[in-house]
Amino acid sequence: MTDTPKIIIRFALVAEQPNARDEERLSHVSAENSIAGIKRYTGFVRGRDLYPLFDHLSLEANPRAAKTGAVTEAIIDSLVSTPELFPFKTKGILLGTSMYEPLQRNRFQLVFEDPASEGVLDGGHNMLGIGIHMLSHVVERRELAGVSRWDEMKDLWLERRSELEEVRDRFDFLVPVELLVPSDTEDANSVQQFEMSVLEICAARNNNAQLTQETKSNKLGFYTEIRERLDPDLAARVEWKSNEWESSEARPIKVRDLLALAWIPLNKANEEQLLPLDISVTPQNIYRNKGECSKQFDKLMLNPQISEPRDGPTHELINDTVASCFDILANLPKLYDKIYAQFPEAYNSNGFRFGANPIVKIYDPARREQAKDKTAYVATQPRTPFTDRPVTYRYPDGLIMPLVYGLKGLMTIDGNSVVWATDPFEFLDAYLPDIAGAYRLVLDMARFDPQKLSKNQASHEFAVGEFEKVLIKHKAKRRAALV
Repeated sequence: MTDTPKIIIRFALVAEQPNARDEERLSHVSAENSIAGIKRYTGFVRGRDLYPLFDHLSLEANPRAAKTGAVTEAIIDSLVSTPELFPFKTKGILLGTSMYEPLQRNRFQLVFEDPASEGVLDGGHNMLGIGIHMLSHVVERRELAGVSRWDEMKDLWLERRSELEEVRDRFDFLVPVELLVPSDTEDANSVQQFEMSVLEICAARNNNAQLTQETKSNKLGFYTEIRERLDPDLAARVEWKSNEWESSEARPIKVRDLLALAWIPLNKANEEQLLPLDISVTPQNIYRNKGECSKQFDKLMLNPQISEPRDGPTHELINDTVASCFDILANLPKLYDKIYAQFPEAYNSNGFRFGANPIVKIYDPARREQAKDKTAYVATQPRTPFTDRPVTYRYPDGLIMPLVYGLKGLMTIDGNSVVWATDPFEFLDAYLPDIAGAYRLVLDMARFDPQKLSKNQASHEFAVGEFEKVLIKHKAKRRAALV
């Protein structure tokens, strides 16, 4: 805690809830519970007295990453046109910390020791809008136009900090601020109860902002082990929490797409009765109902034999089987893209024409230029969804989703771990044409309809069976080569 700054904020007006008189009235509330172990200070803080928050805080504790838009434009407009009405037009800022000290003259010393769960719990857009409004007094409009996210505003804030100090007294407007703290900082149980409650409060306050289940789970630490196992470049493209992705950049990877893939090894583990609870998702839900995959993932991770809360609400993975499934998951996005990129040619190698189906489009600028009917071609080169790799064919991923699930046929059990029975990348290089030839039966039966194909459990089971059969032949070849 030596490097954690002590922040002092001053309220212009503040009320304490519950105070000593309130607790006498609430006789049914035991002293140790004291309304869920939480004390609240509510009031108004002048804009100039928010400077310490801008100087030292991130928005890491806020489940939604703040970015500019209609909301921040309205905030800034209100601060410019009717600053006297601003405290009544906004719900303000919600702060939370387990370490605080009331001082004289309505001042509070705050220490945000864990930025992941303490700090600005709600009101990130207010903070961003107020920060941009303050910067507009020292920064040219042209430079401010490039600021769209909190971290960009914060960098500019620190860069122009000395100039901001010179105009500090201009910001006399009031901002509603709510401070949540433990009811008894000296009591370990009260502090722990407070820490466990913060996430639920934060999620509830953000309901109006359509906080996603994945964002809550990210706050609980459920994705930490997945993130650490992924290739760093891939992990950087995942939208781990809502609104943290720039719309001007390439389309982000949705975290629920990863969670859906996670159920391929997790289903394998469940079939082998290696999980402490009977839980799985149907193969077709990996394609058609990723929300269900996400909910089941949360149910799994909340099991006390899978993860434990450490340092407040953040959970730590303690189950070796699930950890091994995450090791498998680290390969699956690249394997997904490999199948997507190589399947058309693997299919064609059997004497078929993948591009003959109207649902498939081809990137070939030269042929497109000469063709009378250009509907079979695309002008922009397609790219794979996870690794952003350029490919020649564009087609619905539903056509190959059963093959992706078929990779389960290459997984085996080693002790309590799910592991690859062979190198899956080398296996696809060697045998994807053979599997594609057999898979034609499934494509023909579904008449190349990606919805029928990927929403049919039988097509997934067929693919798993084909991978298992080819794996047996592969192992037999290897044994024969050793003789």
